[in-house]
Amino acid sequence: MYTSFYRLRGRPFQLTPDHRFFFEGQSHRRAIAYLTYGLSQREGFVVITGDVGTGKTILMEHLFSKLQEERFVTGKVVTTQVDSDNLLRMVAAAFGVKHEGDDKATVLKRVETFLVDSYRSDTRALLVIDEAQHLSDGSLEELRMLSNYQVGGFPLLQTFLLGQTHFRRTIAGAGLEQLRQRVIASHHLQPLGREETRKYIEHRLRLVGWQNDPAFAVGAFDMIYEETGGVPRRINLLCDRLLLFGFLEERHEIDESVIKDVIMDMHRENLPSSSTACSTAVHSAGGAPSSASETTASASDLDRLAERVTVLERHIKAQ
Repeated sequence: MYTSFYRLRGRPFQLTPDHRFFFEGQSHRRAIAYLTYGLSQREGFVVITGDVGTGKTILMEHLFSKLQEERFVTGKVVTTQVDSDNLLRMVAAAFGVKHEGDDKATVLKRVETFLVDSYRSDTRALLVIDEAQHLSDGSLEELRMLSNYQVGGFPLLQTFLLGQTHFRRTIAGAGLEQLRQRVIASHHLQPLGREETRKYIEHRLRLVGWQNDPAFAVGAFDMIYEETGGVPRRINLLCDRLLLFGFLEERHEIDESVIKDVIMDMHRENLPSSSTACSTAVHSAGGAPSSASETTASASDLDRLAERVTVLERHIKAQ
């Protein structure tokens, strides 16, 4: 695929969160400070919010990758719209605690035993709830009750809540005052800035051995920023498509025309975008057709493209 064409060791813009690609933008740097402070307090809740794709999950993975495994045991729950009883069972499963076929009281007792045993073995239990915006007030109250478990005044469980922006309104609700009093740190992640977007792209490329192939033309990074709004997941999606397009077209430079073509293709496919960079680019070109599919190609060009598509199909089938 394009990794071989550009002599890269792997895909730099995969959508699956991978802490090895973590980029510390200004907002992420502040979030790390809050998370670190929260960990040092050893209790309560730490809340991280942000729009879709701003990097909440990879932020936590980056933090946990630096923890000493022998001192921490972590459980992760990616929530859907479950009631409080089912959430408790998901928490039990995340920590490897038996819960199938048992009533709630039995599951609670087993979770408590697990937390006490962890404490006695000098291991801290950390719970991460991802997509916390789906939690009901009852489920959040269940989590608060779990935070009550203590031995000799020492809390047995600390919980990290990761949610989309509207989760902030949820925890501000009138019925969650007691939970809010347990929140010891919180931060709202912001998208990357214009200059951070360029550094983010170059950072991920360098991690897979990028040697300026493909090169990025002057103005390319600004155009990517305008289209994605600096949201990391949108940047990944667009840049992955840019490299694929460059491979198919045998291009060793990503310039404004390439970006414009790819953006237009993505808009036609209804893939996520955040601005009108594409329509602006088309307008500045006087409304002339700009997509590769809208221009006249020679027979040899089409033959080369078909050949590269065949190579791509073979690669996909081999995976």
